[in-house]
Amino acid sequence: MSFALVDKADSPRPLYLATRDTLAALLETLGAEARAWADIQGYAADPGSLLALPPVSGEAGGYIVGTGDEASALGGVDADLWALGALPDALPVGAYYLAAEPAEPAASRLATGWALGAYAFTRYKKRKRVAATLVWPEQANRERVSAMVEAIYLGRDLINTPAGDLGPKELAATVRDVAEQHRASCSVITGDDLLIENYPAIHAVGRAAQNGPRLIDLRWGDENHPKVTLVGKGVCFDSGGLDIKSAAGMQIMKKDMGGAASVLALAHVIMRAKLPVRLRVLIPAVENAISGNAFHPLDVLATRKGVTVEVGNTDAEGRLILCDALAEATGKNRRC
Repeated sequence: MSFALVDKADSPRPLYLATRDTLAALLETLGAEARAWADIQGYAADPGSLLALPPVSGEAGGYIVGTGDEASALGGVDADLWALGALPDALPVGAYYLAAEPAEPAASRLATGWALGAYAFTRYKKRKRVAATLVWPEQANRERVSAMVEAIYLGRDLINTPAGDLGPKELAATVRDVAEQHRASCSVITGDDLLIENYPAIHAVGRAAQNGPRLIDLRWGDENHPKVTLVGKGVCFDSGGLDIKSAAGMQIMKKDMGGAASVLALAHVIMRAKLPVRLRVLIPAVENAISGNAFHPLDVLATRKGVTVEVGNTDAEGRLILCDALAEATGKNRRC
């Protein structure tokens, strides 16, 4: 993926970062024509604002970009991650570069913000227009930026995918793909095997769905390194169960697996960076559906830890599946 960041480009146009406090000094360096143009336009470098500069020597001019604070305008340590985030879609299609090369870590933050602003969910339709591209800032850490942006794109794609195309089975397949990419192991306990392996709460919540419940278990790293376990809620859709949600309440429940998407994205960064940890990712993946075998209000459910839980409301599915996964993560396993 390019993330709208390129190594080089033909005739890229410059971007000048400025705040209200630094605008006058910038215009002084750009010359009288640019200063007069800014005065005519009433431009004040408000955060997020753009000023197209007049052509120079027959070539297209650049843009002044209003930023949120002085440090970001100067490419300083506190450069705002989102200072350039709107530009891939706001600027005319073409290539751009930062006229004043920022130092690290500002260079990486600005590149990351640009790339995140270029994100589009294109599984079902193409983006409306091509994103403008930015020439990589020279001092940006490309490996780190790419790893972070890949991970965030992965998480966003998972959360944006509707439940009809991303149920527990499909989520498990995605985790397997990420594991394979990093030579990690991935095991999945599915359906009634959850009862055999003592994950009764995950089974209870997900058993009513045709796309059955799963516990996804990714492992990576040296056994001698410190152990880090990430647990993410993988409710691929939440109807509320028998305590059914309203139509409006269900409208965005495809995102109820956002915890799973987030820990998988973080795992990608950790593995790509080859951090010295022994990583484990546990994702209880279910659809909280309604059918003849759905769990009921006031059912008393067993859990992996051995504590029983009376269900006050079937829309409290997340804490039920997480309790089994957290019991596994912490070694709390007692058969009932």
